[in-house]
Amino acid sequence: MDDQQQLLNLAESYLRESVAPRAAELDSDPQALFSALKGLGERSLLGLRLPKIWGGQEFAEKTFGTFQEMVARYSGALAFLQTQHQSAGNMLAVSDNEFLKQEYLPYLSTGKRLLGVGFSQLRRLGEPVLKALPVAGGYALHGFVPWVTGFGCFQEFIVAAILPSGDAIFGVVPFVETHNCAGGRITFSEPAILAAMTSTNTVTAHLSEWFLPEERVVFLKPAGWIHENDKKNLRNPAFFALGCARAGLDIVENAANTKKLQFIATAFDALSQELNSCREAILEDGRQDGLKLRAWAIDLAGRCAMAAVAASSGAANYKHHAAQRVYREALVFAVAGQTTAVMEATLSRLVRKL
Repeated sequence: MDDQQQLLNLAESYLRESVAPRAAELDSDPQALFSALKGLGERSLLGLRLPKIWGGQEFAEKTFGTFQEMVARYSGALAFLQTQHQSAGNMLAVSDNEFLKQEYLPYLSTGKRLLGVGFSQLRRLGEPVLKALPVAGGYALHGFVPWVTGFGCFQEFIVAAILPSGDAIFGVVPFVETHNCAGGRITFSEPAILAAMTSTNTVTAHLSEWFLPEERVVFLKPAGWIHENDKKNLRNPAFFALGCARAGLDIVENAANTKKLQFIATAFDALSQELNSCREAILEDGRQDGLKLRAWAIDLAGRCAMAAVAASSGAANYKHHAAQRVYREALVFAVAGQTTAVMEATLSRLVRKL
């Protein structure tokens, strides 16, 4: 057994034994969720795609996708939180800023340093909501970041702002309310009241003439970078939907074993077979349309979550019932990282002709 498979087995054991029994708590309690994230760090599972010289595991895309699906199966909130940190680490790993790499990368895999990200606003059309102006020694940032996850958990986050040229500058900024001597400040809203994963503490960041020095810059990306990046990474977010689908099927399987009704077992078998087919198609090397596969995974997560609700009967109405939580998580994974093309593919998949 290779080292990466051993790590996956370690992750599976931790998630099944320590995370799954507390999934409802992790969905609503930030401190419980942050503690679960710390548990991943204690097992060196928070920098899986980083180079080994920085304490990472150099997971390939498919192996990392397997891990992402696994975490989403046991806790959607933990899956969503940890991927922010893993994304930040991946950004730093390809940066030319050796100072930042030395400062952060050796400590990310174990969670001794925790970072979030705030760049989804780059997908918005029209006037940029966060702008950057070149000034002596760096950049002045002004505006807001609509979505930043992990307030109270991550100490800092990588933010993206648009320059007058249309290029995007990425840099590390504090994830706590901060005022500097030049009059710049960063403030944050109260955590958003979301339908699911409230514990992730997603907030809006407001930056007023915040000075980002050159030494805190991660990299510069050309105009339109986010859209090209989304096209390249169409399949990656699908692993969260696959994990959500698997979570729904766990509930259906339990209901089949408890209620001894053959039609529940029949539904479980059919949906499990489809889940395996969807996963295999996503893992293939570009032989199928990535948009259609992403939409299939989203659709499947929704149907498996609904199957969990139906098989659980009236108990699924209770807020803390597992089926209720998975049903809400399916909503989140349906729109996480959504682009217009993904929206179109999802709706096209959902429209069934009689």
